[in-house]
Amino acid sequence: MKLLITGGCGFIGSNLIRHLLQDTNGTLRIVNLDALTYAGNPANLADIDDPRYRFFHGTILDTPLMSRLLDDHQIDAVLHLAAESHVDRSIEAPGDFIQTNVVGTLSLLQASLGYWQSLSGAQKESFRFLHVSTDEVFGSLEGSDPAFSETTPYQPSSPYSASKAGSDHLVRSFFHTFGLPVLVTNCSNNYGSYQFPEKLIPLMILNALEGKALPIYGKGDNIRDWLHVVDHCRGLEAVLKKGRVGETYNIGGRCEKTNLEVVDSLCSLLDELAGRKDFSHTSLKTFVQDRPGHDKRYAMNIGKIEKELGWEPQETFASGLRKTVLWYLENREWCRNITEKNYSRQRLGIIV
Repeated sequence: MKLLITGGCGFIGSNLIRHLLQDTNGTLRIVNLDALTYAGNPANLADIDDPRYRFFHGTILDTPLMSRLLDDHQIDAVLHLAAESHVDRSIEAPGDFIQTNVVGTLSLLQASLGYWQSLSGAQKESFRFLHVSTDEVFGSLEGSDPAFSETTPYQPSSPYSASKAGSDHLVRSFFHTFGLPVLVTNCSNNYGSYQFPEKLIPLMILNALEGKALPIYGKGDNIRDWLHVVDHCRGLEAVLKKGRVGETYNIGGRCEKTNLEVVDSLCSLLDELAGRKDFSHTSLKTFVQDRPGHDKRYAMNIGKIEKELGWEPQETFASGLRKTVLWYLENREWCRNITEKNYSRQRLGIIV
């Protein structure tokens, strides 16, 4: 199977490539296209030395390039992960998110449609376009509300989630209008190795190790459903191989935690694994002014993917968080390089 993965040098994309390359039957081929913006880090895959893997530097906005890659490599499936994904950044520069997430997705869809229409027989029948999206398109839940399902109406509340909602609608429109065989996934908050340190968990780990403040929005009572990135990758693989064309699948962790619970768990782990007897990392917690339009709660109903595809998360929050903390402790050089070279320390904020 020959795959085109967009955004493969990002957090989820690089973990997905590593996961898929564990397939040892030798038939898999991966083409990774990444624009290498601030969160696309080639160091995430620098140790990959595998003839089944090739990297191309480029943007999904370049439709002719997309067409050439599809044709030259006779791609069997597109896994579309390239996206701007940071809510705070979308508040500062919403146009960038529309350009990448909406216009870029349209460009990739147009190239994929033209390529798919040129195919015939079994190759055309088996082609898939898998679009990876977020639970944030559904808006915010109150404490007693049922979890998001695949049929929950969209109600995005930030420029980021609005741009992802737009891309989701575009993907589905290409299925209903042109017959392009698409699959859509909406995932909850991911965590794990190689995550860029503007997100909550890696930011808290790195700040704590440097003795810096751990900034928590509001009262820290916003709730998210946490999903270990490797579980997400397993879910994407299941959808690609067994998902029904035109369908949407929620991928979540069945793990709702408040931001404060997450930070406290991190502090406890860091006290155990990298602490001093006379100091607790909880003393670094700092409550800051809340973000505009901060969604209260996300939660995912994952019954559909469990029932239809036999997928369920394997990591508990305790096991996944311990693995994550240990990875960051063991990869301090990666952390230093990404914060010093690719991102201004003064702008490191919290995003959940």
